[in-house]
Amino acid sequence: MKDAARWIAIAALFLVPLLPLYVANDMFFPFITGKGFAFRILVEIAAVAYIVLAIADKKYRPRFSWTLVVFGAFTAWMFIADILAINAHKALWSNLERMDGWITLIHLFLFFVVAGSVLSVGNLWRKWWLTFIGVAAFVCGHGLMQLLCAGQACGASGAVFAIHQSTARLDASLGNATYLAVYLLFAIAVTLWQAFESRGRMRYVLGALALIEIVVLFNTATRGAVIGLIAAALVCAFLWLVRSGKRARGVAAGAVIGLLVLIGGFWLARDASVIRESPVFSRIASISLAEGQTRFTLWRMAGEAIAERPLIGYGQEGFNYVFNEHYRPSLFAQEPWFDRAHNVFVDWLVAGGIPGLLLFVGLLGAGVLALLRAPISRPESIFLTGAIVAYAFQALFVFDNLFSYVPLAAVLAMAHAASARPVRVLERLPEAKGGQAQAIIAPIACVVALLLVFIVNVSNMSAASNLVYAISPLPGGPAENLARFKAALEDEPFATQEIREQLINYSAQVVTQPNIPETLRAEFVTLALAEMGKEIKRAPDDARLYIEMALLYRTIGDYENALAAVRVAERLSPKRQNFLLEHGTILMAAGKYEEARDVYRAAYELDPQFPDLAAYAASGYFLTGEDGKADALLLEHFGTTTVDHPALVRAYYESKRYDDLIRILRFSVERAGSTAAARYRLATAYALAGRYREARMEAQAAMARYPETQAQGQAFLGSLP
Repeated sequence: MKDAARWIAIAALFLVPLLPLYVANDMFFPFITGKGFAFRILVEIAAVAYIVLAIADKKYRPRFSWTLVVFGAFTAWMFIADILAINAHKALWSNLERMDGWITLIHLFLFFVVAGSVLSVGNLWRKWWLTFIGVAAFVCGHGLMQLLCAGQACGASGAVFAIHQSTARLDASLGNATYLAVYLLFAIAVTLWQAFESRGRMRYVLGALALIEIVVLFNTATRGAVIGLIAAALVCAFLWLVRSGKRARGVAAGAVIGLLVLIGGFWLARDASVIRESPVFSRIASISLAEGQTRFTLWRMAGEAIAERPLIGYGQEGFNYVFNEHYRPSLFAQEPWFDRAHNVFVDWLVAGGIPGLLLFVGLLGAGVLALLRAPISRPESIFLTGAIVAYAFQALFVFDNLFSYVPLAAVLAMAHAASARPVRVLERLPEAKGGQAQAIIAPIACVVALLLVFIVNVSNMSAASNLVYAISPLPGGPAENLARFKAALEDEPFATQEIREQLINYSAQVVTQPNIPETLRAEFVTLALAEMGKEIKRAPDDARLYIEMALLYRTIGDYENALAAVRVAERLSPKRQNFLLEHGTILMAAGKYEEARDVYRAAYELDPQFPDLAAYAASGYFLTGEDGKADALLLEHFGTTTVDHPALVRAYYESKRYDDLIRILRFSVERAGSTAAARYRLATAYALAGRYREARMEAQAAMARYPETQAQGQAFLGSLP
């Protein structure tokens, strides 16, 4: 029993470093969900095996260290904060996009405990980290292929090695440039540590790999990670300077001076064409206080919010409540939904209040102190300390993910193991030996492991898979999509909000599609509204849910309920221009033009710097015949009254100002980069104005230029009188 438990725990732990290579294409958010579920399953198996092992052999029982105490206290406190969160369900379970929450934190703590014992007793840490490094080499190989194929014809391999997130920032099999960058910060530190500890050819191989890792990291163009790497290099060089002999101190001093000269030279040359024309170097050179204004705004919002809940915070995944309640109109041009503060320390402050932040900082500090004081080799002490420093600096600008968590937990586990001492109470407990004890413990452990894996993961994995199919084209058409949505929701997985939001959006598309049976449309709408109603009951203060509901109500023409939903969203977040724009659009669709004008104007006046808001305000004036005010706004912000903007197009259409509609759409067609859709929009406008000859000519021109639209063009021509 003991040997079996030991090998099961070891196998599970050694599979964890392989997870960066795993992409679950049949799950929603394939780069995140598959890794997250696999990590949880492996930790659950390892934890059960470890408990059996600790019962059978006292060498594996937990040992005392301050790193363990602080990590345990942090995990316990966050459980309290999450239970008391505004949305406790989401705080505990997170969602598919993030795979975070307390469920991940407790798995990380278990990984820390199991790895700190099993890998230390078996003297397996070096092999574990070499496995980590080997996987990092494959990840870097993927990244280098992305770099080679970016903007080049790579044949069939071009699609395989396409960059997923952007056109230039490498993301490899992690699917996100920032996630790859922080993963490589740990990989670089550990690779250099192992290079210093190795001899002969292995040292040079690892040194070369570290250089490759640095190249790939720079090509992620992740500014926070670059700052973290530089900070860690300076700290490591300083530690080497004060803890080494005279010769080594000279090398360390030279490294510090060289690094400072390199940084200074890059900064002085930041305006050179070779840097400006490089998408990677130009992004790194753009580091400035001005570039950080959005993050600074988010942090100020977090500061205001935590003053209201300083002790327990908002729970994990609670930043969206901060974002809505303390929203700044200056954020209008940014992404519409921020669920993170883009600063790990601020995120923990919001999630766990002041105690949560202090415990997190204390955990990092305990790890560093343990590494610096422990009787371990100088390279191990310095480079693992550098890894924590690099993590801490980059954490000032980004948020965590599974593969910033995992290597950090592993480094902390090493710090714990290096400084731990036996706990006498646990040492005195008897060891379970003999066939009778094994006959009882082994089957219980198997049942517990199976139950854990099933309860925590299976239904949620099924939901993630059903959801990705539910929003994809299927052979059975929308009816099959509906069945997939129902299957995804069947077992009440933790990601109900994501599934219900996708259901709302998909239903809004189905309602507007021709050739779909009315009964099927009604079934989609009925299910979507009922399910979103359940989500609102669980999280009644989440403004996002009401906006999603308002969207579907508007799409089906139920303006009364749409207005009721959007007004709740506005009450929860009164300064969100997007909410006011949705409100105005509903009023316009309902024919309440004067009210729509007032709402659009209110959105614009919250922060008049945005041309997009000026276009909405102008559309409101056009609806009520106040052309002078509309033209003045457009001239002020666009320098012309001929502006191709969806709000203006919609306003001209709603108010039957077809000549103005044609003027804008003709301008759109005449611009470079015109599309088939733009031409057919213009043809439709001609038809609405009764100018059928011009409508036919425009449709024929569209078919001639875009032969693939022949069917659409013929159908349009057939609809004309």
